[in-house]
Amino acid sequence: MKKGIVKAVNTSETKGVVKKPVDSVVMIEGFGIQGDAHAGPGKRQVSLLAQESVDKMIALTGNEDLCVGIFAENLTVEGLELHTLPVGTKMRIGETLHVVSQIGKDCHSGCEIMRKVGQCIMPREGIFTEVLTGGVVRPGDEIVIIENSSDK
Repeated sequence: MKKGIVKAVNTSETKGVVKKPVDSVVMIEGFGIQGDAHAGPGKRQVSLLAQESVDKMIALTGNEDLCVGIFAENLTVEGLELHTLPVGTKMRIGETLHVVSQIGKDCHSGCEIMRKVGQCIMPREGIFTEVLTGGVVRPGDEIVIIENSSDK
């Protein structure tokens, strides 16, 4: 069973900007994170990016100031190669249940991340989920990939 951990939970009030770490978020079934600019019905309710992907950007750019939320991800996670998970993969994140709905994305032209960093890893290695079961998610929560129906 593949497992990871939530390193940070991040939100923003507007789209296309760096998200700020918060102590916890409330995930709403079929909607996303309460109070986040990206919340709403559809495929991209919650964005996830692996710390390992951020570390790649630090190595590539030499910019040691790349912090959690810099790539506008809602959840910064450790221990999972997120972009290799197929669409349709279910995962338990703390007390919530998600399904991977999209891998990568088109980059916003002129977003704050591109201005600050010069390039963004989110379009290549970020993933998006839909919230199947809501609840609270905090840093330190475990992420468990549900390989099949018997792993629930």
